[in-house]
Amino acid sequence: MYYPELMTPEVLIIGTPPKYARPGDAGADLVATRGVTLAPGERATIPTGVSIALPDGYVGFVMPRSGLASKYGIGLVNSPGTIDAGYRGEISVVVINTDATSSFVIDTGDRIAQLVIQPVVQARFIPVTELPGSARGADGFGSTGQAGSAS
Repeated sequence: MYYPELMTPEVLIIGTPPKYARPGDAGADLVATRGVTLAPGERATIPTGVSIALPDGYVGFVMPRSGLASKYGIGLVNSPGTIDAGYRGEISVVVINTDATSSFVIDTGDRIAQLVIQPVVQARFIPVTELPGSARGADGFGSTGQAGSAS
């Protein structure tokens, strides 16, 4: 069951508020306030015209839009971008064109990313000389094998 009143933070905003495209969406769309043409492999920092004040205990994540990634190879360089509760500046999006041959045009008003607001906890880091064991241990990148492989 969904109880939006239980975790709906009030976020103060300067600029045009991002919009959720559909009920239940996790991300609200951020739009470009200036146009840019990205050549193949080029990146640009694009302002959104939005500044927010998150309540303590929340974080904002700037995430890519899956349609731009799958259709055009447009991604975000620092994804997800983290917006801490204490940040008050304008949200900008670092967009990259990963297509090897085609330029991509972003016009003013285009949806370029989405903003996801989540509760966050701060850890208490405890220095030790040895970590407790686990089933995984120190196995890192690729340690679970490839899809379809036995190991």
